[in-house]
Amino acid sequence: MMRIFHPAILALLGPLGVFTVSGAFAQAQPSTDMPATNTFGRWTTIIDALDTGQDSHKTCAASTAFLDGSGNAGTLTLSISTGDALPPDAYPAIMITVANKELPTGKKIAATFGDPGVKVSATVYSNDAAGRPSWTIDNQAKTRLALLRAMRQVISLDVTFGKQTVASIPMDGFTKAYRNLGTSCGFPTKDVAP
Repeated sequence: MMRIFHPAILALLGPLGVFTVSGAFAQAQPSTDMPATNTFGRWTTIIDALDTGQDSHKTCAASTAFLDGSGNAGTLTLSISTGDALPPDAYPAIMITVANKELPTGKKIAATFGDPGVKVSATVYSNDAAGRPSWTIDNQAKTRLALLRAMRQVISLDVTFGKQTVASIPMDGFTKAYRNLGTSCGFPTKDVAP
């Protein structure tokens, strides 16, 4: 909301007062900058900065698209905000969204990620993201770190919920995308992507 100051008040404040008042107005406006995007192989990063004048933070996300075995479109997304705990204390949230209503739903679904040489067991819980089913990896720093390391090591990440195969998701570009998140949101990446 723009404030209108009476000309007599502005004259009383002088040139410095006009600068201070106009500067305060400019700082109180939310940032209208478009999020920065980069592509690394099959991964895209999106860095969105929000500065309200009283609070500023960045949300950093990396996402890749895939098709499951039935041809349903899906995404694997990592996201973290500078307002959150950052690595090594906590790692990005990991969410899979896929238009497959046949996959198991609930609060504690056993899941396996990896390939024949690397396996990570985790628990996922389902929710609905704008009408599309999604699954989020439980918020355990050790599990998320192990999964992120597996994503760096494999060519394709095989995902299974319970005994049902979700997809094999190509990881081309993951390492560079993860490093970009670290650089953009200010956290170290050596424990995942040295």
